Amino acid sequence: MNNAETPVTILIAEDNESMRTGMAETLAGEGYRVVQSSRGDTALELMETHHPGIIITDYKMPGATGLDVLKKARRILPDTEVIIITAYGTVDIAVDAMKSGAWDFISKPFSGEELCIKVRRAAESMERKQEAARLRDENTYLRREQELQYNYGEIIGESSAMQEVYRTIEKVAGNNTSVLILGESGTGKELAARAIHFNGPRRDKPFVKVNCGALARGVLESELFGHEKGAFTGAVRRKKGRFELAHNGTLFLDEIGELHPETQVKLLRVLQEREFERVGGEDTISVDVRIIAATNKDLQKQIAAGSFREDLYYRLCILPITLPPLRERKEDIAMLARHFCHVKGADAGKHGIRITSHALQLLEAYTWPGNVRELQNIIERALVLCEGSTVAAGDLSFIHSAGLPLTGTPGSMSLPETVRQVEINLIRRALSRAGNVKARAARLLGIKESTLYYKMEKLNIQQPHEEP
Repeated sequence: MNNAETPVTILIAEDNESMRTGMAETLAGEGYRVVQSSRGDTALELMETHHPGIIITDYKMPGATGLDVLKKARRILPDTEVIIITAYGTVDIAVDAMKSGAWDFISKPFSGEELCIKVRRAAESMERKQEAARLRDENTYLRREQELQYNYGEIIGESSAMQEVYRTIEKVAGNNTSVLILGESGTGKELAARAIHFNGPRRDKPFVKVNCGALARGVLESELFGHEKGAFTGAVRRKKGRFELAHNGTLFLDEIGELHPETQVKLLRVLQEREFERVGGEDTISVDVRIIAATNKDLQKQIAAGSFREDLYYRLCILPITLPPLRERKEDIAMLARHFCHVKGADAGKHGIRITSHALQLLEAYTWPGNVRELQNIIERALVLCEGSTVAAGDLSFIHSAGLPLTGTPGSMSLPETVRQVEINLIRRALSRAGNVKARAARLLGIKESTLYYKMEKLNIQQPHEEP
């Protein structure tokens, strides 16, 4: 084993304390990181929080069998190698274990040398699996990126809702009419705008963006239409506006619902007459620009309230596209999560990052008020927290701090039951991270140790069987 690299984590599940301790000391001496459990059910929990590369488990244990441990490992940790230990060594047990996916089988008694040889080979097998998985993920990603380059840019998703979006983009991209993109914040409106532009006849011309909600009215008009030297304090030279910069190309007006009414009038004139004057100027400038606008506002309500012009709305909304929120396309979450793991992992120097199926299940159970942008942010945070090359469920614990249960879906539990489930999961995770030392777990939770005892008793959380 190369100690210069991140050490392989080994989970030892063995109810015989002397044997467990002996194996742990032997493997720690070889440079491995060792996690111990005296029970099968505890081992099932530890594999979620520590995502070991190798599991060495006794066949017969209290709480759960070694076969139970093996089956869960195969389900949530596909690259992890499992070695089954038994004192019986029967052919039937060995066959069952191998059929269920065990990497190897070792019978008691065995020497430390025999254990190290098997573990070393298991580590090599695990590394080959991870490399193969990394190459598969990379090839899949590169193929998809190549497809996206000539298709829909960075828009990710294969759900029926997104298929409808793709069909609409394909229809509108080939002409020059105005497009209005509707959708909540974080749904990817700019990506859709770029996809329309780069799949259309203006693909070789400029794509210029302006955020209508980020600038004050006077500044925005200068950004849109430009200004002449001396037009206002600080205008030390002539400046071209975004309309001029986007000539023959596409101008993307993001957050169009934030436009001041007077600016709406000036924008309407440009859309109708294809000409304007710079701020402080007299010369009329003609432009050929395709307009793509986007908003998370309900423009119909704004029209009714008198804050958005109806004639401007119909000028913009010739071809509308509505982007679905992430909660309505949850079948795309796994694909998006893997995409962000690859891209953001590479940016952080963590290549070949994978995400466990349990972690994906947690992501799919979330309500996603921030949509795709929130998912990207969460994956970036998880990449900072994760150890090695795998994002596990434990690396996503921060998304539950606002009250989301680790299991179930929104609406499936009452508020008291939801709060109860959140407390149970947080306490269990704190105990696991604290090595089952309750005083340390209480500090992690920010509560008194007596409060922790009280909550464990009230919530019927089983006392840890051993504390270091």
